[in-house]
Amino acid sequence: MPLTTPVILDAPLDMHLHLRDGEMLENIAKASAHTFSGAIIMPNLVPPVSSKEEIIAYKERIMHAIGNEKFTPYMTLFFKPSYDKAFLESVRDDITAIKLYPAGITTNSEGGVSGFDVEELRPALSAMSDLNIPLCVHGETNGFVMDREAEFVSIYEKLASAFPKLKIIMEHITTKESVAALEKHENLYATITVHHLLITLDDVAGGMLQPHLFCKPIAKRPEDREALLKVALAAHPKVMFGSDSAPHPKHAKEACGCAAGVFTAPIALQVLTELFETNNAPLENLQAFISGNAQHIYGVTPITKKVTLEKKSFKVPAEYNGVVSMYAGEEIAYSIKGVKNG
Repeated sequence: MPLTTPVILDAPLDMHLHLRDGEMLENIAKASAHTFSGAIIMPNLVPPVSSKEEIIAYKERIMHAIGNEKFTPYMTLFFKPSYDKAFLESVRDDITAIKLYPAGITTNSEGGVSGFDVEELRPALSAMSDLNIPLCVHGETNGFVMDREAEFVSIYEKLASAFPKLKIIMEHITTKESVAALEKHENLYATITVHHLLITLDDVAGGMLQPHLFCKPIAKRPEDREALLKVALAAHPKVMFGSDSAPHPKHAKEACGCAAGVFTAPIALQVLTELFETNNAPLENLQAFISGNAQHIYGVTPITKKVTLEKKSFKVPAEYNGVVSMYAGEEIAYSIKGVKNG
């Protein structure tokens, strides 16, 4: 059955979010905290979040930036092979996951993993497995840009086989190969962004270059988008919403050397609601995709928050505090009618 309005979403969760730091954090954090109950916060700051003290301090800065909004930042560490069990035990109560970046593959990832030798990674990953700490992975090689994610699937499978009790989250998947990998290993899961459900590379560079749609992993082919849509609209139990909303100042996007990232935080729920309606997907599937599946996969209990959306056109602002969002200046079909906490 198609969605009926108003649409009420219970405790929306964003399981992959960039809040940045400093002035940017202060400018954009409320865009997520207003409509989401919580989010997995990425640790790729400069320097990256890699100690207990840095986790606690960053969380405090986030809570200050969101003001009176009710929102849980689920904190993550920047993965290092040197992490041992004693250290991980000391931070276990302060984090929800650990994020692994291949070195130099995306924004602020220079300190990431340079190789994927299982034995080199075994001490840290075995400890994470024992402590039930999920591993989130930006899965791309340094090969040809359109093939990077598909090439990384073999690494996902190697890690999944070597650490069968380790919960591995394939972040912001964009390919049919990644979707297929979900069925091959019980311990592989995935997040999917709203923009990868909507665009292909043609939207980014098929005509005039669209810098505000440029991201990593880059948008792929129509058949990849269809594979993502199939599992998202069906609320496959191993996939969940993660926006990968990645703000950059306008001048950093509209420039030579365009920064990678799509900012969707203020419009994600509205656009997802329209997408599910357009595809005749039931409300319970949307609810599972934006909250229920994540609660089950991560074992989190979010803050109670009900977000009411109405089918009323909304013109997306040209900018949000100097950041240009997806669909800036355009009209989308749904608006946020209200948010009720508790």
